[in-house]
Amino acid sequence: MKHIIYILSILTFILSSCEMHELPEASATEDDIFGTESGLRTYSYSFYNNITSGSDAYKGDAMSDYGAVNSLNNFLRKDAYSAETSSGWSWTALRNINHLIKENDDPKISEVVRNNYTGIARFFRAWFYYDMVVRFGDVPWIDQPIAVDEKELLFAKRDSRTLVMDKIMEDLDYAYEHIAAVNSDGTTITKWTALALKSRIALFEGTFRQYHTKLGLKNTASTFFNHTVDAATELMEKGPYRLNTGQGVEKSQRHLFISDAVQTNEVLFAVAFSKDLAVLNDANWWWTSATYGPRFSLVRPFINTILNIDGTPYTSRPDFETEMFYDETQNRDHRLSQLIRTPGYTRNGVAAPPNFASYTYTGYQPIKYTLDDSYHDNGRSNTNAVPLIRYAEVLLNLAEAKAELGTLSQGDWTATIGALRARSGITSGINSLPTKVDNYLQKTFFPLINDPILLEVRRERQVELALEGFRFNDLKRWNRGELMATLEWSGIYVPVLNQLIDLDQNGTFDVVFYDGKESAPSIKVPAGVVQVPIAGKSTNFQTLTPTKHLEWFKDQRRNWYDDNRQIFYPIPATAIVKNNNLEQNLGWK
Repeated sequence: MKHIIYILSILTFILSSCEMHELPEASATEDDIFGTESGLRTYSYSFYNNITSGSDAYKGDAMSDYGAVNSLNNFLRKDAYSAETSSGWSWTALRNINHLIKENDDPKISEVVRNNYTGIARFFRAWFYYDMVVRFGDVPWIDQPIAVDEKELLFAKRDSRTLVMDKIMEDLDYAYEHIAAVNSDGTTITKWTALALKSRIALFEGTFRQYHTKLGLKNTASTFFNHTVDAATELMEKGPYRLNTGQGVEKSQRHLFISDAVQTNEVLFAVAFSKDLAVLNDANWWWTSATYGPRFSLVRPFINTILNIDGTPYTSRPDFETEMFYDETQNRDHRLSQLIRTPGYTRNGVAAPPNFASYTYTGYQPIKYTLDDSYHDNGRSNTNAVPLIRYAEVLLNLAEAKAELGTLSQGDWTATIGALRARSGITSGINSLPTKVDNYLQKTFFPLINDPILLEVRRERQVELALEGFRFNDLKRWNRGELMATLEWSGIYVPVLNQLIDLDQNGTFDVVFYDGKESAPSIKVPAGVVQVPIAGKSTNFQTLTPTKHLEWFKDQRRNWYDDNRQIFYPIPATAIVKNNNLEQNLGWK
């Protein structure tokens, strides 16, 4: 089924307008579409192109607090983003979905079959509206195709998020009840996918209401936490999924992201790629290039939250602030070595330490989505499948919702957080609830959270789902958007300048850092050693912190407005001009 996402070019009936006020032209004959199961199936394929693409998934954290990059997104530059530059107010996908729901009533097709495809349409309508609410807040709820004379709908006001989110829950409940539980190759949705998506959306909404008290909806947050618990529990008890463990504690998690075949034991939904079909992704190119991608480098405050292998915080080590790169990567949760280049990592059979020559700024270079053969680094040639929904997320959703409700039991912990930590090789604390607050985690990321259970659940989420596109939305729903501007973009420890460093201690020096006011290091540097200037030049953004850690872009000010306006994007100015019933989001002009 790899071709599903890419079959859309032959579907001449897909609607092509872009805005709420623009109407589709006449479509192809509909009897062949809505009068046969094959027609419904083909039409439903068009919905898959409306959701997060594979590339969006592996690039989804490009704007996040824990990633140092070569150029800031305008959204984080003061006064650089406005309604005039905003985008995303597009309703084409919704019109296409509602068209199937309305027209899918031909009695020649059995009710069970029709309900299956209506369920698929309502699943994608829920996803569409979730994305719109996350981006814009209140949006118009439209549950029918819009005709040319329906001006009230064409120029509708925004409905409240309470109405829209309730409708989303209804759509997903219908989808779960009516979509077939077929054996899927992971590239098409099933009823289980509907449950997983419900757990994601309900958790977002519950926490958004819990921590954005100005909405006046905190008293309804528990309703959505319970939706999360119900959906996740149903999936865990009745669904066919489990955590992938077949490659051992050192490889099982990353295997999900570098395998060509969708690992359907854990992955509910993914975008697959194929060399034979010439459908390829550019994950390697984006994650290894000095010019194509953003040179995304994970930062030390985040890396510090990845546990020791014995389950204790890394920051409980007495010398954690002064450990060299090799030492800080030892005896850690095995997800660290599946997330970034650590000592022992090889490419093409050759040691491959962090590449300071043309990629990393901090020393923490991601590998989660990249194939180890460098052949794939210079263009679009990757064939590895990209997960969009996986069972691990469902476990995290359940754990967080129950932690918010104050009902997470020891058994729940073992089945969720404990299971994820056991999969990554952690040897203790997997069967018992935490009782002590990790001061570093609390102070750095969540200063208002005093519950050690909730803190550990959040730690687990940010480690397990790192780089999968969740981070910005997680910060928004937790009301921690200011981390986008304040989290230190620091890296590895550099005790002195003009010292050769063997990052992976394999007997070969890799890098030397030197005073940027000088033209070169003051020591003799062997061939092949990367030379990195530190400060001293106006064009050099690499500096050291007072504790002698690399720091990137210190003088490039990231911005998060005091009025918290960036929890939503502004409605594009063009949409407001065309529909004067729309009101702009607060803080935006």
